[in-house]
Amino acid sequence: MTHRILVLYGSYRSDRMGIRLAHFVVEGFRARGDDVELIDAKAVGLPMLDRMYKEYPKGAAPAALEKLAGEIRGADGFVFITGEYNWGVQPGLKNLTDHFLEEWFWRPAAIASYSAGRFSGARAATAWHGTLSEMGMVVISSTIAVGPIAQTLSVEGRPNGEGGKALEHAFPRFADDLTWWMEAAKAQRGRKAPPY
Repeated sequence: MTHRILVLYGSYRSDRMGIRLAHFVVEGFRARGDDVELIDAKAVGLPMLDRMYKEYPKGAAPAALEKLAGEIRGADGFVFITGEYNWGVQPGLKNLTDHFLEEWFWRPAAIASYSAGRFSGARAATAWHGTLSEMGMVVISSTIAVGPIAQTLSVEGRPNGEGGKALEHAFPRFADDLTWWMEAAKAQRGRKAPPY
């Protein structure tokens, strides 16, 4: 069964390292036969949150917001690629995510974190877990944490060295966990209307 997965990435920096992990995840799910799209916050270019998508009159939201709302509603699951900024989440990814709410409901999310150091973005991943849960997503228990990213993945997102081998070893369980939850959520949405 093919699943529609959005991989969301939020760095606005000029020398972005996390895009390597985003490409690795996209290619990993595509190799499994899934329909995967990378949503790059920098490319989407939403302004700082002033008005959520749902706060616009029907048909009056900016085109980029309308398009992204449809993509989110059409997805079976999400993977959030997050760097760690001063022990916290990336502002670009948070801003992109906060433009929506109900569009995320009743679907699973996975977190893949990274950093330049050995903590691999673990603190950002922990912060994202609560945020995504509050936004109506089921956050899967499997995570991927990559660090130091420059030594683990090439510019093209190919695994390098021991860190790359560990990442390749961890990915199948991560992908299987998200797949299980996507199938469970899709079946449940098909049987029963959401409670609110």
